[in-house]
Amino acid sequence: MRCLLTALTLVGLAATASAASLEIPLPEGVEAETVEASYACGDRTINVSYINAGDISLALLEFEDKTVVASNVVSASGARYAGGQYIWWTKGDSADLYDLMEGGEDAPAISCREAS
Repeated sequence: MRCLLTALTLVGLAATASAASLEIPLPEGVEAETVEASYACGDRTINVSYINAGDISLALLEFEDKTVVASNVVSASGARYAGGQYIWWTKGDSADLYDLMEGGEDAPAISCREAS
């Protein structure tokens, strides 16, 4: 089996002052692709690394002092990712970040547009 990444290094974990790594086995012949994107969300920016490999789709979100690893989940339209207490839902060049601890999906916690 191949690995999605030799090591997915999660940087920016200021609280631990060290990096962690993660390996995800992939079926033979499946290649991983990473796409980087930045989103303007009012007065803040959310940086996202989308990691896609066959049926495996992840979004690594970095905002404020947080790093969130989210997995693609079922959605009626767009791409929806869930990680910890957050839902990241993209449709075209817009995205919404929902905080399930602050009202859930009734209203977006943060609405964003992909930066050029």
